[in-house]
Amino acid sequence: MVQEKGYSVSSSDSSRQKSKKPRQARDAEATQAQILDAAEEEFARYGLAGTKIDEIAARTGVVKAMIYYYFKSKEGLYQAVMQRIGSELDIVSEQLVSDSLSIQEAIEASIRSGITYGAMYPHRGMLWFYEAIQNQGQYGQSSGWQKSFWGITTILERGMAEGVVRSLDPFLTAINILGVCTFYFNAHENLKYLDPARQLLSAEAIEQQIQAAIDLIWAGIKA
Repeated sequence: MVQEKGYSVSSSDSSRQKSKKPRQARDAEATQAQILDAAEEEFARYGLAGTKIDEIAARTGVVKAMIYYYFKSKEGLYQAVMQRIGSELDIVSEQLVSDSLSIQEAIEASIRSGITYGAMYPHRGMLWFYEAIQNQGQYGQSSGWQKSFWGITTILERGMAEGVVRSLDPFLTAINILGVCTFYFNAHENLKYLDPARQLLSAEAIEQQIQAAIDLIWAGIKA
């Protein structure tokens, strides 16, 4: 028992007060993640210009004031969404440029990672589409997603230096690799009518697409 200015504070009371801080931090992190998840889907539907904070608040069950408390503005929330995506891509990229992988393994892993990512987040294609047409890439440019792109060029350059990749333009080739990985999902709502019997988003179909993309790309770049 500790005496403070005429009143007492027990050791158990003190420990409870200390334990509240980590819990409050966890609750704040969970709330912010919930807001970001809802915001990402809304921005993918309407872009920055068309998204309303009221809709994000309704989806998460929090008051608008809390969103503004954490993110300051709609633009601040949008930037946080883009930066979270950039950070996720950066983590994956660092694993793929490891020297422990052969060039062919790194290329195959990059393709598999890219297509698997598209299957996990099919709505993100529209998010980047709106970013391009509404904001001319302004917010995406500062999100850090470029590290994953330069990771692919690094693999290609190392492959040319080792003689396992033919002479090519790493920049353009990386763009084409990204196109192969993303078009399947970005155009799905149109592609599904080409052969309605195919379930293009099934696990089996996605695995087939991964193998087809690996075969196509490696055949095109190998020395």
